Amino acid sequence: MQTGKLSFFKMSQISFQTLFSLQEASLYKKVLLGAGLLIGAAILMPDNQETLPQRIPIDLDIDTLVSQIASTATTEQEQVAVPDFDKRIVSGDTLSDLFVQAGIDQQTMYRVLEADLNVLALDTLKPGNEIKFYQNDKGELEKLELYFSAARQVVFSRFDDGSYHVEEINIEGIWQNRPVLGEIQGSFYLSAKRAGLNSGEIQRIESLLKEKLNFARDLRAGDRFSVLMSDQYIDGSVTGASDILGVSIQRGRSEINAYQNSDGNFYDDKGRSLARAFQRIPLERNYRISSNFNPHRHHPVTGRISPHNGTDFATPIGTKVIAPGDGIVSLVTDHRFAGKYVVIEHGNKYRTRYLHLSKALVHKGQRVSRGQVIALSGNTGRITGPHLHYEFHVNGRPVNPMKANIPMASKLSRKEMNAFEQLVQVRQMMMGRS
Repeated sequence: MQTGKLSFFKMSQISFQTLFSLQEASLYKKVLLGAGLLIGAAILMPDNQETLPQRIPIDLDIDTLVSQIASTATTEQEQVAVPDFDKRIVSGDTLSDLFVQAGIDQQTMYRVLEADLNVLALDTLKPGNEIKFYQNDKGELEKLELYFSAARQVVFSRFDDGSYHVEEINIEGIWQNRPVLGEIQGSFYLSAKRAGLNSGEIQRIESLLKEKLNFARDLRAGDRFSVLMSDQYIDGSVTGASDILGVSIQRGRSEINAYQNSDGNFYDDKGRSLARAFQRIPLERNYRISSNFNPHRHHPVTGRISPHNGTDFATPIGTKVIAPGDGIVSLVTDHRFAGKYVVIEHGNKYRTRYLHLSKALVHKGQRVSRGQVIALSGNTGRITGPHLHYEFHVNGRPVNPMKANIPMASKLSRKEMNAFEQLVQVRQMMMGRS
């Protein structure tokens, strides 16, 4: 009985399979017939569109394709040069020691210094900056990179004749405004620190308002201040570079304020300059210009562009050199090719340089006033005769001091005041002053 049931079950299973196979075959025939009809209809149907070119099927070797992509990525990684010597500057480092550590000879260092004459970047290295040496297969210095910040780098590249080209890279980035509000409790320095300003920013504010306010005597507890700062960002990270756009100090019912105008100079809300205007030349009288400012000057021997970033005055040795505007001395040093030279910072936007001096009469960090004697001209460094090489920089770039639009007046004109008043209103709103 069980055998009969099993046989019946097997027969039934075979019958169902056969039936399913027959149904599947019938369905398959119907699908083929339908597809054929559709293809035929598509062929006979009129078509106004352009016929696409026939595609030829190609077998893809996926393994080979992946290996080629990986090989390309590896090649690109190999092309990223790695410095032979990389050092972050620390206190006590000297340029000659750095070249020795990198295994670069002194003659090469002098050739780099000669190229640096137009930028004078090596003299400004300080702790925290980075220096990178790249050598070729012969052990020669192929490239030297100075990394001051994400916003500024200087690169020296070797020519075939062993001399070097210098390139200064300044990245503008994005500037974002930041209001800082505070109240005097103790000294201005400590109060501003608590509000979020750093030491350098506080020093700039005190220097800016030094003619208007004695920070040690004139401020009282409860006096309020507001500052509008602008911070530089590159790739979303702050670089540490900042600018002061406006300052207001409220003392009882009186107010002292300063706002940076589009010309880079600071004025109070009435358009009166906070610093005395510049004079055109840094000398007590006019001297003959022996070499003009020329950013496209060609070297007489190599034919390469060798910019002359300053104006040369044919001054006898010992001629008095004066500051053309108020400022702070940022550097006093001696250079193999620039000779003795002095650098003065005039606020946030302007800088002046004085090369080939016989004697400096100021020191680093000293405040100087317009017309003050800062040095005596000479013939130090690599020059053919005594003269004063004078440079005027605006926003870190050299300009022609004889033609540049630099602040020469102590008050804004009526036409300039219209735009300045609108600028002040916007900044006062951002500082919470309106």
